[in-house]
Amino acid sequence: MRTVEYQQVGGSTGLESLQMGAARIQVDDKRIINCRADLNQLVPFKYKWAWQKYLDACANHWMPNEINMAADVALWKDPNGLTEDERLLIKRNLGFFSTADSLVANNLVLAVYRHITNPECRQYLLRQAFEEALHTHAYQHVIQSLGMDEAEVFNMYREVPAVARKAAWSIPFTDSLGDPNFHTGTPENDQRLLRDLIAFYVVFEGIFFYVGFTQVLSMGRRNKMTGTSEQFQYILRDESMHLNFGIDVINQIKTENPHLWTDRFKQEIIEMVCSGVELEYTYAVDTMPRGILGMNAEMFKEYLQFIANRRLAQIGLPQQYPGANNPFPWMSEMMDLKKEKNFFETRVIEYQTGGALSWDE
Repeated sequence: MRTVEYQQVGGSTGLESLQMGAARIQVDDKRIINCRADLNQLVPFKYKWAWQKYLDACANHWMPNEINMAADVALWKDPNGLTEDERLLIKRNLGFFSTADSLVANNLVLAVYRHITNPECRQYLLRQAFEEALHTHAYQHVIQSLGMDEAEVFNMYREVPAVARKAAWSIPFTDSLGDPNFHTGTPENDQRLLRDLIAFYVVFEGIFFYVGFTQVLSMGRRNKMTGTSEQFQYILRDESMHLNFGIDVINQIKTENPHLWTDRFKQEIIEMVCSGVELEYTYAVDTMPRGILGMNAEMFKEYLQFIANRRLAQIGLPQQYPGANNPFPWMSEMMDLKKEKNFFETRVIEYQTGGALSWDE
């Protein structure tokens, strides 16, 4: 009876009772959602791109305390070190990001993970969840190093409207899928899952992060707050991999479930992306009410439209902002591991292998 009920409401969870003598898993048994094959068997791989992304993420490992923050501390404590606009920019972005990655992690572990029914994709999701925790650790490390009021910064998403609006926009998507009574397996619920994935990967991580990334990295390019900028550069590279993984998952779900990608649903997604552009533009105005670092809010409006066009194209939707160009071409180089300087050349602590660690009993 339990098996019949289960099969009516979607795919496996990985917690099913063992079936002795069950047939071995075949590649064709696997699906991204609504798969009923055993999720505890990683191989055979069907989505080799997911496994490769997991391996790439592991090779990209870093820790926040490996980055030298001494110059940032001296500059921040110097009353003449930064302008008030520069200080506002740093504080606002730490206020947004310090809770944003926790919101993404909550979405992964409380909602998305249980509905993705493929073990190699789940393997990457576990790595991504760790990286989201690592990013929150990085922001805390910066905030603590600079001697900021931690309560003020972490609570900005409940005090500063431009920060709060983005957080509030994202929470309903997690809340929807986190409902214990929610299961995939119907067109309506499968679209809910697909909508949530697009909301978090394409809009939240793929649009909402880019004003802050550009602002902080621009300071680093001017030799200001270089440690903080380096933390953000590592985080940006992690997030670019999260985005690419999410887009691959979204497109694979579309391929396996073409009936979900209706004209009405596509229009809903276009409107979602466009609303994300407007919210992030409002954030740009709030964080830099005057021109700073050779940038202004209007430049970010075009940049966000340029990014939105790319995101829409990546999931097979028409671009909505004709002629939008990238006013910050250097940002592309920041994300390109092959073109940049040695990614780890400024690390201040040697990474220890397991055999080199000393364990206290």
